[in-house]
Amino acid sequence: MCVFKQIKTIPDENFCYIPEILKCFNKFSKFLHDDFTKNDGVAYITNALPYLWAICDVKNHFMGFVILDNFTGNYNQKFSAEISVCFHPKAWGSYTRYCAKIFLKKCFDEFGLYKIKAQIFSDNYRVKRLLKSAGFKPEAIIPNETVRNGKVQNIEMYAIYRNYYYKNEEI
Repeated sequence: MCVFKQIKTIPDENFCYIPEILKCFNKFSKFLHDDFTKNDGVAYITNALPYLWAICDVKNHFMGFVILDNFTGNYNQKFSAEISVCFHPKAWGSYTRYCAKIFLKKCFDEFGLYKIKAQIFSDNYRVKRLLKSAGFKPEAIIPNETVRNGKVQNIEMYAIYRNYYYKNEEI
């Protein structure tokens, strides 16, 4: 089972997960950012508040983090958001798929989102499999969009819609 511990401000009751989030970010930032982005984990995390969650198992062991950003909509109704996820290797596999489905349902139920988007580098096959198993569908490929690790990279865009979970609900 997974538990999502929201970090709304610094400090708060879940602040203890920040060092683990930073370690995970530093280890896997090459999958999160291109060569033009300054990989400052502290700024990345600070900018994500209050839409940052530590992912923990039932014994409160850190398993990864998730961020929602780039919202569309307004103060009263958020229409869509972009999701970024980073799991510790000990969580890779069926645990990540389980957590993804729970968090997506949370986004639709608690935030009322209609659409959740994800952008990945084309060679990030682990996240691509995770997105597809969670119900995301490919929406676009932006060819030669950026440079990562010194190589020109495509960006793939995926999305999942509220009606994936709620077949009859209208916005």
